[in-house]
Amino acid sequence: MGYLKVSLIVFSFLAISRFIPHPPNFTSLQTLSFYLPAVFGIKFIPIVLFSLIITDTIIGIHSVILFTWGSVICIGIISKYFNRSILFRFFGVMTGVVIFFILSNFGVWLNGAYGYNFRGFVECYMLALPFFGYSLISTIFFSFIIELAYKLFRTRFLNLMIKINRL
Repeated sequence: MGYLKVSLIVFSFLAISRFIPHPPNFTSLQTLSFYLPAVFGIKFIPIVLFSLIITDTIIGIHSVILFTWGSVICIGIISKYFNRSILFRFFGVMTGVVIFFILSNFGVWLNGAYGYNFRGFVECYMLALPFFGYSLISTIFFSFIIELAYKLFRTRFLNLMIKINRL
């Protein structure tokens, strides 16, 4: 039951943050990609990925989708190395933002709109910097919410983790 509850909460949180009007890249995706596996374990990576797949199907499939899905998996995998303290988690979630930026924009560059040369590569990443800024701001915002909830409900989180890990 714990896994299902967490799954529904994550899907709801991600769907709401993606479906309501928002600035580009201002969603909870990168934050959830990091925190869910960091707090509950890497077996929760599929929940974030499945939620992303469902919302992408509704929003629209795009040519960089495998790079965004791949970045979610990478962020989830590295999260287990950053769960020592709030500062480590903050550094880890910011690392996740960089991973997402690098992988997703590499996919954009591979689409060929900027040309398959060094100049096109640099131009692709330079034009993506405003989106990176929105990603940083949203990740800080959603990280603050998650850290606050974690601090307020730490005992409940720990009991839920114990229950989930028994499954």
